[in-house]
Amino acid sequence: MSDTNTIGLHEASASQLAEKLNELLANYQILYMNVRGYHWNVKGRQFFQLHEKFEEFYTDLLVKVDEVAERILTLGHTPVHAYSDYVKLSRIEEDKDVHDGEACVRGVLVGYQTLIELQRELLSLASDADDEGTAAQAGDYIREQEKTVWMLGAYLG
Repeated sequence: MSDTNTIGLHEASASQLAEKLNELLANYQILYMNVRGYHWNVKGRQFFQLHEKFEEFYTDLLVKVDEVAERILTLGHTPVHAYSDYVKLSRIEEDKDVHDGEACVRGVLVGYQTLIELQRELLSLASDADDEGTAAQAGDYIREQEKTVWMLGAYLG
């Protein structure tokens, strides 16, 4: 009997990767809901610009939520799917009752910085496990989100 899963990764490594991916999934879900709230509730002189930008962000986050969950399934594991689990696993905290545009942008910035940190941890695990699929996914997300962090920082001055 082999100790590898259906895609040829050692099961112990796949399990460790799935655990880290579930943590990443939780953070994506919390950031998604935060950004959704910013979109709905932002007020002030930058409303139109930020309302549209937050929609762009949450639409992309939702795509990544699905991709991360599907990667967990590809590894032969189950993605967490209860919001209570997301709150427990996430490093990103729920952001409630935020209306100020700059505070909303800071929330998005901190969220993306946290995702990048988690994805770098995941990238290291994936590299050690010879898991090119997870490594490529994490690397693509990091590259894209580093640019977003730069732009958010520029916006905040």
